[in-house]
Amino acid sequence: MTLHGRNVEITDALREYIHKKVGKLEKYFETPLKPQVVLSVQKNDHKVEITIPLNGRLLRAEVETFDMYASVDQAVDKIERQIHKYKTKINRKARQVRDPLVFREQARQSEPEDDKPKVVRTKRFTMKPMDIDEAILEMNLLDHDFFVFTNAHTDEVNVVYRRRDGNYGLIEPQ
Repeated sequence: MTLHGRNVEITDALREYIHKKVGKLEKYFETPLKPQVVLSVQKNDHKVEITIPLNGRLLRAEVETFDMYASVDQAVDKIERQIHKYKTKINRKARQVRDPLVFREQARQSEPEDDKPKVVRTKRFTMKPMDIDEAILEMNLLDHDFFVFTNAHTDEVNVVYRRRDGNYGLIEPQ
């Protein structure tokens, strides 16, 4: 497990608590997990981010409360719900394990130029072909509002997104 603190000192008691709580997630898997936990404090908000790479997917939870221990509890609960959803979906469709997605982030630092909009963050990842249902699952597991993917049926880049009414939209090229 990788544990980082931003604007917060990680005490031994807090470290043990996090290892105990996040460690209980290993019971769901045969292989050891490599979770990354980031704790941060801004004003009175205690934020916990947990990211677990898993068979080409990322399970991610981000929770912010007034208490670090409560944030850890809620983040672990959120990850557990994602695990149950992931395992149910996998068992239902009896999928074969595919090559893992590789996510890389690059933050580029440049001199500020006037007031023009600028790219402040670049993400790169391999795109494996998948169907729309699988793309929606990925989007929900990452807790994002949209997801870019290669459509397995058309071999074109598509975007699936969450609408305000709770349904999903699909953007296809013409």
